[in-house]
Amino acid sequence: MFTGIVEELGRFRGADAGRFTFEATQVLDDARVGDSIAVNGCCLTVVAAGDGWWQADVVDETLSRTTLGGLHAGDPVNLERALRLSDRLGGHLVQGHVDGVGTVTSGAPGLAVEPPSELFRYVAEKGSVAVDGVSLTVAAVDAAAFHVAVIPHTAEVTTLGRRRLGDRVNLEVDLIARYVGRLLGQ
Repeated sequence: MFTGIVEELGRFRGADAGRFTFEATQVLDDARVGDSIAVNGCCLTVVAAGDGWWQADVVDETLSRTTLGGLHAGDPVNLERALRLSDRLGGHLVQGHVDGVGTVTSGAPGLAVEPPSELFRYVAEKGSVAVDGVSLTVAAVDAAAFHVAVIPHTAEVTTLGRRRLGDRVNLEVDLIARYVGRLLGQ
């Protein structure tokens, strides 16, 4: 579990045969092989780490459901270590299980995202959504997109301030909304 409060803006170094390498400092402070780190909202498992870098194996399932396959060397990525039971929950409960990929229709500070149609029903005004792993409150919902207000700090320390029209972003809808929808047969 994660909070959606990005700890560090890292960089994608590259991939070789499904093993992705990321540059980071903060999230490596106490990281060990087997630990979880969310990359743009996608939970990955540390399989190797060194001074200023770490690696994760990324499988086809992850590549088909996220934007990770579209990363290029040098791209910034949002990084967050898994939640500890003693941590503050500053955002909302985020699993790191990307539900789908949306398209940016307007950049920050009034970020608007068009989600896949099957996820749209889980997005509600004043509800929670994670965009590239960042916990956000939905400010408004219209016929095609949801809108969030990205504060200057968040725009500066995450990838959201760099997102432009047409960019693809990882989305995770609210956990409770997903389960309620399942229970109601939707």
